[in-house]
Amino acid sequence: MEKEEPAPAMDKQSNSHDSTVDKVSDLTVSELISMPALSQQTTSMPSFPSSLPPTAPSPTNVYGPKSFNFAEHHNINYPDKHRHRRSLDPDAEQHLYQKHHRRRSSNAAAAAVYGSSSSSGMHLETRQSQNYYHVDKDKWILVTGGAGYIGSHTVLELLTQGLKVVVIDNFYNSSEESLIRVQKLVDGTLEWHNVDVLDAEALSTIFKKYDIWAVIHFAAMKAVGESAQIPLSYYRNNISGTINLLQCMQTHGVKNFVFSSSATVYGESEATPVKETAKLGPVTNPYGRTKLFGEDILRDLYNSDHSWNIVILRYFNPVGAHSSGLIGEHPNGIPNNLLPYVSQVVQGRLPYLRIFGNDYPTIDGTGVRDFIHVCDLATGHVKAIEKLAQRPGCVAYNLGTGVGYSVLQIVHAMERATGVSIDYKIEPRRPGDIAVSTADATLANRELGWWPMKQLDEMCEDMWRWARRNPGGYDGMVMLSDSGEQEIGDDLDMDD
Repeated sequence: MEKEEPAPAMDKQSNSHDSTVDKVSDLTVSELISMPALSQQTTSMPSFPSSLPPTAPSPTNVYGPKSFNFAEHHNINYPDKHRHRRSLDPDAEQHLYQKHHRRRSSNAAAAAVYGSSSSSGMHLETRQSQNYYHVDKDKWILVTGGAGYIGSHTVLELLTQGLKVVVIDNFYNSSEESLIRVQKLVDGTLEWHNVDVLDAEALSTIFKKYDIWAVIHFAAMKAVGESAQIPLSYYRNNISGTINLLQCMQTHGVKNFVFSSSATVYGESEATPVKETAKLGPVTNPYGRTKLFGEDILRDLYNSDHSWNIVILRYFNPVGAHSSGLIGEHPNGIPNNLLPYVSQVVQGRLPYLRIFGNDYPTIDGTGVRDFIHVCDLATGHVKAIEKLAQRPGCVAYNLGTGVGYSVLQIVHAMERATGVSIDYKIEPRRPGDIAVSTADATLANRELGWWPMKQLDEMCEDMWRWARRNPGGYDGMVMLSDSGEQEIGDDLDMDD
């Protein structure tokens, strides 16, 4: 639940990569390795929990019958295209290969575990033969708040999947620069407009201009502490804005909806890992109440009209950044969890880290939380779009790793990533804080075919790469390479 702390990492067994997985793609790994800019890639399979088999047939592609062709998708053999991606350094090219490789392995493993049945009694391999419809790639996905932290990473992933995306954002706590940089990472059909979800007339104009298939709704104010100081602003933006959007969708006949919710809806539950069936509330802050009430609105809407298809995603503590270092969390507000504070200490923006309590019944006495990489969250939203194509009704899923990390484990991981010793001070516990909070994401594993792929060290490394190369975020700053050379922007002032 979006609280500032994290259990020791669960032991995971690395499974060898069986040749069966390679057959999922049109190209073999050996063919991929032989291509320019990929000759130095490794082909090791990512780690899975020991209970997961390493290989399986590929699940059905809900976008249509055509199988995925890596070279065609990324235009590797067509250097005149994708001029933005071609300009990236080898690390960015390596990211493209590794991301596709992880996705193939993850989907294959999910199909092996759940291919025989799901909670609804369907076979993954035969879903296309069921009475479902496909994600219409000729239509648009509308992403509200798409210039924000999670929104921009999700837009990137949607474009990577070949979907057309239109973003609306009022840029209150985000930057248009994030979308410009998304275009540097992937070629695709992306448009955006400065529109507030509270502006019904402007919203209607967007729905008239674009043939929209589904909406992913991120646009909201999001700081727990701030919500207690300006509650009316939170209720107006987060609740009235959601109602405004839903009314506009209903008017224009768009009834596929993905809602960005939060683990705060579970309140101060002592149960861990938390299942979706856990009791919701009581929630003690206005931000969490807006998310819980938003969920209630969606359940009431579906109960009144079963033609709606709604996926609610409750995520725990989003951290990290895109591995390219081009997009990440814009530091123009109060951080929502521990890692941004740790990063600010490393950068010298804070003198030390405040740790609240060291007498919890945990591995080292500090609180334990479930942290999830923002790119894994982005993949979860794409899986949610695919779920809408199965007409699910109104369903909620946890998105978390199921692995908890203590505050001190986070501190030590950031020290490894940065090479900097991090000062901290122990302070008394805060009222309402609980010892451990982790997600049970079994339902998302089973029904969405979604698995988080990134572990703690990678979260910290990616976050530090973003913070180091973009010391002031997006606004008026340069982007620095790892060597400290200027890449993007105007002037650099480390005191800003």
